Amino acid sequence: MRFPRASDPELLDIIDRYVKPATQGVGRYLHLLHGNFARDDESERTPFLQSMRAAAREITDEELEVLLESEWRSRLTASWLIGFDRRDHFRDILGDLLLASQFCFAGQGYCFALARFGTDEDAQHLAIYLDRYLRRPDCQYDQHWAISALLHVDSLTGSEHAARFLAPGGLWDQWNEAQPRSSSPSRFMDDLCSFTAGSEVGGGIGSARQEGI
Repeated sequence: MRFPRASDPELLDIIDRYVKPATQGVGRYLHLLHGNFARDDESERTPFLQSMRAAAREITDEELEVLLESEWRSRLTASWLIGFDRRDHFRDILGDLLLASQFCFAGQGYCFALARFGTDEDAQHLAIYLDRYLRRPDCQYDQHWAISALLHVDSLTGSEHAARFLAPGGLWDQWNEAQPRSSSPSRFMDDLCSFTAGSEVGGGIGSARQEGI
């Protein structure tokens, strides 16, 4: 674990260039947290997505690895950048980090990246996570993000990996009913990935559904 300290100038430099850059006065990681950028007006969202696309193309694998060794803001940003650029050679690293669930919020980015890669291999990582943490009603981690990502991958591959979790009385219902405030799975990952894909071609995307983000 590398903490942002004066004794680690390499990490601080990468954080300054990729995690902290502000749009509309807010650091990049805060736009990514909870998919907040999806709630912005198009006039605000478009420059943010353009900046993410540029940063995702610019950052090196080595710099991403450094961020993934640090705290949640760095890990969250790194995983979104990985997802934007579809660097699927990070798949297993992100899957392992998701399963470990060491830091709050970082798992949102891991789920996004796996959804963007969109293969059965990514579905397996998400399913392993859900198998573990839907059996833990005491853990309110990234279950909503993981099931939404799995539903997105299913829509891309024509598979039904999410079906066994969502069967009546299944693991999702058991975990959800034990929460202080239950809620249904949402397809919000479809919208986040659509915004990202739209930024690749400069196209406009309609308003994202907000449920679950």
